[in-house]
Amino acid sequence: MAFKEKPVRGSQKSPDHIMLSISDDAKTTMTVTWRTSTDVPSGYTLCKEDGSDEIIRTDAVSEIFESDIDISYIHWAKITGLKPGTKYYYSCGDDENRSEEFYFETEPENLTKFKFIAISDHQKCKNFNKPDYSELQSWLNEVLKMHPDTRFILTGGDNCDCGQHEVQWNGMFSGLTGIIEHVPYMMTLGNHDNRGFEVYTEEECTGRYYSEPAEFFGKQFKYSYPYNGPKDWKTENYSFNYGNCHFVVYGVNGPEDVNEWSLEDHKSHNKTWTFGAYHFPVYYSGPELTNDDAYPMMRECMEKCDILFSGHEHNFSRSYPIKNEELFDKPSQGTIHYMLGNGNNNPPGSRTMDKVWHCSFYPQEEYNQMVAIIEVDGNKVTMTSVLNDGRIVDECIIDKDKDDIFPHRVAPIFKQTRLMFKGADLGLCMAETPPEEKDGVWYAPMATMVAFVGGGVLKEKGKVTCELYGTKATFFEDSDIAFADGKDYKMNNKVYRGAKGQLYIPVDDFAKIWGMKWAYAKRNNFITVEHPSEDKPFTVQP
Repeated sequence: MAFKEKPVRGSQKSPDHIMLSISDDAKTTMTVTWRTSTDVPSGYTLCKEDGSDEIIRTDAVSEIFESDIDISYIHWAKITGLKPGTKYYYSCGDDENRSEEFYFETEPENLTKFKFIAISDHQKCKNFNKPDYSELQSWLNEVLKMHPDTRFILTGGDNCDCGQHEVQWNGMFSGLTGIIEHVPYMMTLGNHDNRGFEVYTEEECTGRYYSEPAEFFGKQFKYSYPYNGPKDWKTENYSFNYGNCHFVVYGVNGPEDVNEWSLEDHKSHNKTWTFGAYHFPVYYSGPELTNDDAYPMMRECMEKCDILFSGHEHNFSRSYPIKNEELFDKPSQGTIHYMLGNGNNNPPGSRTMDKVWHCSFYPQEEYNQMVAIIEVDGNKVTMTSVLNDGRIVDECIIDKDKDDIFPHRVAPIFKQTRLMFKGADLGLCMAETPPEEKDGVWYAPMATMVAFVGGGVLKEKGKVTCELYGTKATFFEDSDIAFADGKDYKMNNKVYRGAKGQLYIPVDDFAKIWGMKWAYAKRNNFITVEHPSEDKPFTVQP
């Protein structure tokens, strides 16, 4: 493909998109990524220790990147043989086209106390040809002034708005100029980062698709990060060590393969802390979302993480430690799911609500920016999520020595079994009609749940009809036959009349008719019901 002219922010002879990243031992290596036009097919870095005149030259690996608007070269130079805990200055380019001089610091030996920034969903789509990331740039510069000892930036995904269109990556890099040349930038792949449109113009965006694997992401950052992910999903999945911590970055594709890879990866380290990053929140706050993209396929590997960072919903929440759907109090008992909010004045993608999973929650429906400051100090981690106006959304300390989380939050344990839909407590409408267990089988007045979420319910003598997510089913008192979408459906157990005269339907049979999943959290005594659709199940008003 040939392009008649360079696009706005297109590649030039001079290096741009200059980015530091960790792709190997951070004590002795640093990776520099940059872009040039095809006039400059190769390049190298020149690096020297602070206070020294000795120059380290590192030749780059260079590959063609053909996007929807441009053809360029991406260059990767992994500088090796560095001294731990040392400041270096570097430049990149070829003999004639070189960058200015930048700096970085390597990881010190035996590091157990350090700080990193976590940020998510800082994508911007406007202006079309020059997406404006200036607010992100200002915010991150302000954060780094307050925390100059930040070792690297970890994202929760959606780094740009449409990753299959290079104009969007050009916008992101423009906003990160002056930042990621000094601070390693470790990206998690989000759904927007592998999204594209068959027709993509300022006037029309149609034919939306998601690239699997993430094509433009993989080509631009192929050697920026450890090339140690699962066979068919490298670059978008990787792991690395820093200090006394192990980091596992999960992409959004191939969950079964990723789970298998991650389980092996977890065996490869003995670090004190394991942090995960995955774009989609497993324990989300939206009223209509779903966690079926990777859960439960990746539950086994994810639950080996002490803390799992996520994004996607553009708001903040922190969960109790969770394992196998049960909520606990102590960090040793489960994984803390930490949703990072949005970092660039992006309103929430859906209206938000507190869920039974959350011990801390902020809907972030204001137009503001959020970032999390993560401070590791031996067996203690402090996490502070702060807004760009200075308000602290959440601050907590996780202490492995004390097996404690402060401020203290006790996970709920209900005396009377509760029924939850997508993590939301049905509340008053279920107060006197709790689920019941008989001979190991759970029953509940499921019609009440259907009405709670906006579905249709028709109660008649001896029967109840529920309409939800395009499926309609009628249940009959004292019968194990339901009439679902015009056909008889044989259930494993019979409907019966229970509390307050309501018809109690076997939960498992109900879930199968609608293609739902459900679980009973024994420790906390509640049932959760999930539907894989993100549609809002309103019935039609004639």
